[in-house]
Amino acid sequence: MPQGVASACWHHRHGKVTVHIVIMGCGRVGSTLARSLEERSHTVAVIDQLTDAFRRLGPSFSGTTVSGFGFDREVLLRAGIDRADGFAAVSSGDNSNIISARVAREQFGIDNVVARIYDPGRAEVYERLGIPTVATVTWSADQVLRRLLPEDAEPLWRDPSGTVRVDQIPTPRPWIGHSVLALQEQTGARVAFLTRLGSGMIPDRDTVIQEGDLLNLFMLDERTAAVHAALADGPKED
Repeated sequence: MPQGVASACWHHRHGKVTVHIVIMGCGRVGSTLARSLEERSHTVAVIDQLTDAFRRLGPSFSGTTVSGFGFDREVLLRAGIDRADGFAAVSSGDNSNIISARVAREQFGIDNVVARIYDPGRAEVYERLGIPTVATVTWSADQVLRRLLPEDAEPLWRDPSGTVRVDQIPTPRPWIGHSVLALQEQTGARVAFLTRLGSGMIPDRDTVIQEGDLLNLFMLDERTAAVHAALADGPKED
C-alpha cells in the first residue's frame, strides 16, 4: 500500500502519532528540519552527498544519515523510503530536488512530498507534476513541517478560543476530480481557499479539486480527527 497522506499510515509511540520522514539535503534547512522533527519524537533519515554536512545535525541527533544522491534508489532505500510517511527535498539544487521528489512519489508511492526551489519561475511546472514546492524567498521551517507531519498535528491557524482551526494540506489523492461541495458535505470541513499552480483562489461549490491543489480547511477542533479520516477515506459513492 502506498505511504504518505493518502494511506494515512501514521504510527503511534507512547500515545502520540509519529512518522518517518526522509530529508534530502543537510544544509541549514535540512538540518533544522531534522532536529525539529526529532524534537517532536518523529524518526528521521537525512541524505547528503557530503559526509561532512551531517555535522550540522549536532551530537544529539539519533536519526539515520546516508551519504549519496537523493534520487538514487539504493540510497533512498537505505534511508527507509519504503516505510516513509513523507519526503522533503531541500538541497541546494532545484533539479536534484524535483527529480528526487518525483522518484519518491512515482517509484515509492510517497504522496506527502515537498520540494524546495530557488527559482520561483519553476514553481508552476512543479505544481503541475503534483509536487508541492516552497520557494526560498518565502521559505520557513513551519511551512515545510505543516506539509510533512500528520495533517492534524500542526494547524495553520487556531482561533483564540481554540474552537476553530485552519489546516493546510495537499489534496488527498482520492478527492482529485471531485467537487468542493462534495468534499465539504462528506467531511464537515469548509474550504476557505486553495492554492493552485502557485496562485491563491477562492473556490465555489462547483470547483473541481485538482492534483497539486493545496487546501486550506476550516473545521471545528473537536472534529479534527473525523475530518482527516474522511479526507483519507475519500468520497463515498451514492
